[in-house]
Amino acid sequence: MTTTLTKTRRPQKITHREGQRRPCPAARRRNWAGGLAGWLWLAVVAVPLYWTLITSLKERTRYYASNPLVPSGDPTLENYRLVIESDFLQYFVNSVVVTVGAVVPAVVVSFMAAYAIVRGWRMRVLRAVNGLFLMGLAIPLQATVIPVYLIIIKLHLYDSLAALILPSIAFAIPLSVLVLANFIRDVPKELFDSMRVDGATEWTTLWRLAAPLTQPAILTVSIFNALTIWNGFLLPLVLTQSPDRRTLPLALWTFQGQYGVNVPAVLAAVVLTTLPVLVLYAFGRRQLLSGLTAGFGR
Repeated sequence: MTTTLTKTRRPQKITHREGQRRPCPAARRRNWAGGLAGWLWLAVVAVPLYWTLITSLKERTRYYASNPLVPSGDPTLENYRLVIESDFLQYFVNSVVVTVGAVVPAVVVSFMAAYAIVRGWRMRVLRAVNGLFLMGLAIPLQATVIPVYLIIIKLHLYDSLAALILPSIAFAIPLSVLVLANFIRDVPKELFDSMRVDGATEWTTLWRLAAPLTQPAILTVSIFNALTIWNGFLLPLVLTQSPDRRTLPLALWTFQGQYGVNVPAVLAAVVLTTLPVLVLYAFGRRQLLSGLTAGFGR
């Protein structure tokens, strides 16, 4: 008769070091090439910004006699005062009017068009309209300058802010429709069906259901279009002529001729022009990046 003895093992305590996962050798490798490239790119971006800021605070007489990368020992705001006194506020107001006047209609029209395309995708007409919007993404602005110029002349809108607003709306719609349509497609169909059962019209469903659920996309296209239109240079250059119709990017170009070699004044105008863009991007950076990523990735 054989007897089998089994030993009961006591549960061993796992120490803190043993409980931790040992790092993989590949995880301990440092990407020196990527880090060096990142620091180089940071220098490429930061050095011009640093030079622009410190130069705008220098006097014109000391600019050529000092080291370009060394801040002035006696900074001055005279350059900013000179720029503001040179109708800078008028140019700023023109840029605000053009940006707001183009972004609001473009986003509203794009949102309604995207909703119609998604909800009525089985209709051939809407599929054809969606194809036209996608074709608009392939047409660069530079290729349409002459036709746009001739149309504005025929409409008797040359040298007006409306001449800048109308083409800006047209060029902002294709990308806006693409992003908004991708967001509306991800809204559950059951929600639209429940709204229809409750007796809601398409117009009510559009603004009370689709609009709140796609608010991140609406903010994304609004910020993106605002930054694009604010920095626009070609359309104001071609479609305006009078000094009181200039926008800020075009005014920067004219400052060079107005001040001659007064580089600090020109860079002071650059700083004042960039501040609204930086403020808008600082508040909408996360919304812009997440909205664009989600819109194209879905």
